[in-house]
Amino acid sequence: MSGKDLPSRRIAEELRRRIAAGEFTEDGKDGKLPSERKLAADHDAARNTVREAIRQLAEQGLVDTHHGKGVFVRRRRQLLRFGDRYSKRLREETGVSPYRAELAKQGLTPRVDCPSITRVSPPSDVAERLGLSETDSTVARRENWYYAVGEGEEFPVQIGITYIPWEIAEGSVLSYSADMGKGSLYARFEDLGHPIAASREEVSARMPDPDEAEGLSIPDGVPVLEILHTGIDDQGRPFEVTKFVIRADVGGLDYTVPVKD
Repeated sequence: MSGKDLPSRRIAEELRRRIAAGEFTEDGKDGKLPSERKLAADHDAARNTVREAIRQLAEQGLVDTHHGKGVFVRRRRQLLRFGDRYSKRLREETGVSPYRAELAKQGLTPRVDCPSITRVSPPSDVAERLGLSETDSTVARRENWYYAVGEGEEFPVQIGITYIPWEIAEGSVLSYSADMGKGSLYARFEDLGHPIAASREEVSARMPDPDEAEGLSIPDGVPVLEILHTGIDDQGRPFEVTKFVIRADVGGLDYTVPVKD
């Protein structure tokens, strides 16, 4: 028997079609799938076969299992990361960080925690992008966890670890304070002579590590987007690198990139 002919595969495929057809919606009681017992009876299958079908759906990001409550269609959210997020115009109009401005545009309330600000040696990939020595240089490391609130529910969205050369951060709020003031992080960089003029963003996908999966409440089978962002000032100098780890079932990218001659 080929893999596609396994009973669990056939049950998973039928449930997938029913989900796609909208028979089980993401909201309310209609989002709950039939019980294992009912599905087993409907398909004349053993309950462990049904359980395997549900596991396949979970790995594909279609359902969540809530122990004691049942299996539900996974709620789809998409928070877009826009290409103009670092523009001075947006910063001056809103007076807030790119993340806060983006969520407000999408009708959600942001919350950001900054659990640590430390002075460390830069990781090798960060040192390379900042043009620093791993052994002779230090950076300010700012750790941020980002959340969104909508429809009375708060959910984690992403982690951002920002690395700033110590010679830039030293003595400024960048090196010790979670409160960046009006215009947030990039306004403070501009105050220090590093207005953001360009950014390089290297995007990849991978599965989360255990700490990321727990901290971001990532469902089984869901990958993360990893963005290695480098801020570049008006003199062409890189002045900060941020590693973003974003839940792929929540985050999306929306970039408009000019085509050069």
